[in-house]
Amino acid sequence: MMSIPQWITATIAALPRRHRLLLSGISALLVVLLLLPSEPATASRQSANLDNQQTELEIGKRYDLSLELAQAEATTPLEVSVNTTGSAPTAGPEQQLNWTSHTVRSGDSLARIFDKMGFTPQQLYVLTRDAQAEKMLRRIHPGETLRFARDDNGELAQLTYQLSATETLVVSKEGERYRSDIETKTIESRPSFAFAKITSNFWNAGLEAGLTSQQIMSVADMFGWDIDFALDIREGDEFSLLFERNYVDGEFIGFGKVLAAEFVNRGQVFQAILHDNGQYYTAEGRAMRKSFLRSPVNFTHITSNFNPRRLHPVTGQVRPHNGIDYGAKTGTPVMSAGDGKVIASAYNNLNGHYVFIQHGERYVTKYLHLSKRLVKNGQRVKQGELIGRVGATGRVTGAHLHYEFLVDGVHRNPRTVELPQAESLAGTELPRFRGIAEQRLAALNTNKRIYLAML
Repeated sequence: MMSIPQWITATIAALPRRHRLLLSGISALLVVLLLLPSEPATASRQSANLDNQQTELEIGKRYDLSLELAQAEATTPLEVSVNTTGSAPTAGPEQQLNWTSHTVRSGDSLARIFDKMGFTPQQLYVLTRDAQAEKMLRRIHPGETLRFARDDNGELAQLTYQLSATETLVVSKEGERYRSDIETKTIESRPSFAFAKITSNFWNAGLEAGLTSQQIMSVADMFGWDIDFALDIREGDEFSLLFERNYVDGEFIGFGKVLAAEFVNRGQVFQAILHDNGQYYTAEGRAMRKSFLRSPVNFTHITSNFNPRRLHPVTGQVRPHNGIDYGAKTGTPVMSAGDGKVIASAYNNLNGHYVFIQHGERYVTKYLHLSKRLVKNGQRVKQGELIGRVGATGRVTGAHLHYEFLVDGVHRNPRTVELPQAESLAGTELPRFRGIAEQRLAALNTNKRIYLAML
């Protein structure tokens, strides 16, 4: 007995050849129909959707892959550049600038410098159409440096010129023109301390303490209303300073303001503290500035004091010396002792060249025997303003300044007369200043104790 597969095979073999071919075609068609799906096949992936939701992906269909997914799956990260001009983005580094420098020499002009650096007169013209750039670059001096930046095409892209330790002029190309800016660096101020004891004179003591000439003069100006530096200074006097040292990018660029100072003159202590308004005051808030300076000349010696019964050095007669004679070299600057109006600027055989100044209603100061007068009759002057120079004109035996001080028409001794005080701090300003003064005087005294302990 035959099995079912054997029976089917025998039955097909018994059929005519034509029938067998037809049966084979039908079988092949059935196989194809069985293999075709009844609906599209699907696959799922959780992370393929931009909204982080599950979606179905159709086989054979193209999908845009998110940047996040591409970067997560790619073996090499994708470099992306952002273009803000609207043109096609570009990859790679920005255009590099090539810098060169030129040190200004004697006789150099901007035109000559541009020519040496390989730039055209037209480029110089376009650059100097910027008013600020034109103004600043006309001030260049020998020894200063200009820096030029070329782009990849060799065109002038930028120029820099250092104006000071803190300011630099930067001229940059923008399209077909140039625009200038001034870049400013921040100054870092660090407090510093100095101490000096006078053994010969005030000036030398300051130099030996490492102070600059400007700092020494600042001390004299600070205490000049209370101390006559020509006569009052004694050996053993001392002074100390708390001042600023200025730095830019960690590099020392010079000295700043004197924050606080103390001067001990013949046992009397004078203190001065800088306030936010730029003026100096005592610890109690009284203004250091008086209406008059004690001395109209700096660091000179007294050749003749105020003396109502002095013997005149030329005539030998008893004649009052109603002022002070300051011995100094011809040409030494003479300053106005206070604000006022010049009421006389002239010459005669007795006084030589002289200047008289009226200060308000009560005060007059007189300056005699000048070599040169630098103010005119009726001119307004400020305290400390240069009004003339020491000389030996008129009836004198040598170069000196004769200085007189009158109150209500009466001669007074300039060294001892009580000077009117300038305005002091009051109201809400005083408590704030006292906080500043307390802090700075504490720093000054602490540094002084440490310094003296190390001697």
